[in-house]
Amino acid sequence: MDYAPLIKEIGRGARGARDLTREQARALFGALLDGSVPDLERGAILIAMRIKGESQDELLGFVEAMQAGAARVAPPPDAPRTVVLPTFNGARKQANLMPLVALLLAREGIPVLIHGRHDFDSRVSPFELFDALGLPVATDTADAARRLAADRLAILPTAALHPGLDAMMALRPRLGLRNSSHSIAKLLDPLPGRSVRVVAVTHPEYVDSMGQALPVLSADGGRALLMRASEGEAYLHLRRKAHLQGFADGQATDLNPAINEDLDWPLSAACDPVENAVHIRALLSGAESLPPRIQDQLRALRTLSIG
Repeated sequence: MDYAPLIKEIGRGARGARDLTREQARALFGALLDGSVPDLERGAILIAMRIKGESQDELLGFVEAMQAGAARVAPPPDAPRTVVLPTFNGARKQANLMPLVALLLAREGIPVLIHGRHDFDSRVSPFELFDALGLPVATDTADAARRLAADRLAILPTAALHPGLDAMMALRPRLGLRNSSHSIAKLLDPLPGRSVRVVAVTHPEYVDSMGQALPVLSADGGRALLMRASEGEAYLHLRRKAHLQGFADGQATDLNPAINEDLDWPLSAACDPVENAVHIRALLSGAESLPPRIQDQLRALRTLSIG
């Protein structure tokens, strides 16, 4: 592939750059994922796309390339759709309640597959929290499938699902900023047709771009929940208005609570993995009240997984 013409198109800055076609984007991202793009050109492409932002066709082409090379996890038999929770950020100022969402769903019999990686020195790794909770990480996709069938909960490093995607995400410390792979990874679907992808976004522009892409990506029987992330993790902020938009068979549905307003709810600063795990166990046991926003998210995921 000749990369110079593509870099010329996307590298003219936020105003002068042109978008790639869906086919060009699929081919380019496929080459980035398989590691065949030389370092110089790879860096230029990633920085140019970071400045320009992904168009709708580019986003769809990137997802198609990612899915083509992704491993699959067998869904548990006779079970609702598996909720797919990505985790890439970890805790910074408050307790990470993403594992709480996973454990509550699994307790109800709804399978949950968590996948992720961590490269933030300034945040507490979600994998440290999993360890503090006594939640093992599966060794491979077959092990994950066994855990889903037996326990309704499995955790996998993203590298086990897509080594090329994981390698692109691992460039963040080297480049100094995120790249397109960090957005696309939230759309990874290891169980096509049997999943509910939780797409948790932080920046408002991604609410719009993902909201436009998900009807297309769910048109073949897929399902997804688009929501605002809390510190980048896939659980609702305990105080803010909910943003819960469901997608099924190409159609969008508002899954927000009937009364949707800011809440005066206490936030736990238990970022330490052991303290965070204690807090989650207290919420699981009923020793502490379950936050309304977590209940809202669970209600939306039940609708998409079972309905």
